[in-house]
Amino acid sequence: MTITQLQYVLAVAEHQNFTKAALKVFVTQPTLSMQIQKLEDELGVKIFDRTKKPIQLTETGRKIVNQARNIVNESDRIQDIVDQEKGFIGGTFRLGIIPTIMPTLLPMFLTNFIKKYPKVKLKIEELNTEAIIERLNEGHLDAAIAATPLELDGIKEQVLYYEPFVAYIPEGHRLAAEKNLNVEDLDIDDMLLLEDGHCFKDGIINLCKASRNYDGDHFQLESGSFETLIKLANEGLGMTLLPYLHTMDLGEKENKKLKMFEEPVPAREVSLIYTKSELKMQIIEALRTTIAGVVKGAIAFQNVKIISPLNKRKNVTN
Repeated sequence: MTITQLQYVLAVAEHQNFTKAALKVFVTQPTLSMQIQKLEDELGVKIFDRTKKPIQLTETGRKIVNQARNIVNESDRIQDIVDQEKGFIGGTFRLGIIPTIMPTLLPMFLTNFIKKYPKVKLKIEELNTEAIIERLNEGHLDAAIAATPLELDGIKEQVLYYEPFVAYIPEGHRLAAEKNLNVEDLDIDDMLLLEDGHCFKDGIINLCKASRNYDGDHFQLESGSFETLIKLANEGLGMTLLPYLHTMDLGEKENKKLKMFEEPVPAREVSLIYTKSELKMQIIEALRTTIAGVVKGAIAFQNVKIISPLNKRKNVTN
């Protein structure tokens, strides 16, 4: 049994196709098939059911794949140890970022990071939280940036910053004359929300649960982007909430419609997350310090209340 054979098994398990798996690991399809067959013969079991389309894991195969993933990760740790000992910060690094963070945060740190760490080849994917967790656990991502806390076994979280919720309230709205808002002012029936799958929506719903006006059943309208929500609000269809960094790109006309909450300001916690195997920690730390450096000057709120996507809240004083 070799590490290479286990890598081939993981590739087939992921793609459910020998040809696609061979392309992934840069070998010919006959070579990959031969090595997997050799491993199955050695173990005396079938890992894959080749009679099904697409190819499926056998029951024993599922257990082997889980263990193979652990073994391959641990073998990667050897090179990781050497890199850390040498102080080397480089190689391919796969980073996932949720959609409500990607457009605002990535431009803030990417150029700085590339200039400071030119030997790191970043591969960045925009994914929702569910897909990020799945890809982290399967070893297809090295780290991700997401709203936390997630409180998942096997996942570590390093807080990067706390991002306040900001209300966008159009002219003529019942709250347009208010200087600052309280959570009790919110009415979920009057709220324009992101569509399902966005953890920012979950945070807003959790925030509104603290309001006496929440009934949990009726939503007026949902959309896939903050830009659309702003346009709909301008048409008088309701108000919406935005992440603070998103408001920094708005024009003067839109800025006049923004309202902050009274302290403690409701906010989301944004963290760098990764598996407890802690591979490539030198790159993870480089990312953390780079992001912390650029965000520190942009978000200077001292007293916030974290609104969790898990429906748990906590106060934080920076």
